[in-house]
Amino acid sequence: MYSSKINPIKSLSNVLFLPIWMMSKNIEKPTEAELKILKVLWQVGPCTVRQVHEALSYDKDSGYTTTLKLMQIMTEKGLVRRNESSRTHIYEATVSEADTQKQLLHKFLETAFSGSASKLVMQALGNHRTSKEELEQIRQLLDKIEKEKP
Repeated sequence: MYSSKINPIKSLSNVLFLPIWMMSKNIEKPTEAELKILKVLWQVGPCTVRQVHEALSYDKDSGYTTTLKLMQIMTEKGLVRRNESSRTHIYEATVSEADTQKQLLHKFLETAFSGSASKLVMQALGNHRTSKEELEQIRQLLDKIEKEKP
């Protein structure tokens, strides 16, 4: 139900404009399990642990207490905030999906492709069936980049 794929092409144009919190050593990057929780919060909005757990259960069977513990850790990391004003605590993401994608793409680009965006794009296009719509988006992005260059 929740895709774990990040489209590098859509995020490529903004890769150099990382928010300050991403450059800080104090904020940890989300783990794969934390990313799944964040995806639920980004798609649904603020949720209880039960709601997140139920959404995650569609893909993988895990215990409620595991989801609870992960969300408590994410609160400590600053990835989510917990509203304790009612008996049932409500969690919401403190990081945006776009910023998180930029952060992860930047790390991946630096680690796997030595910072070369062209190597990343060539690899992605060479190993993935690209739809006509995606190719058109890529052309538009390239045109925009060309127009912005002095």
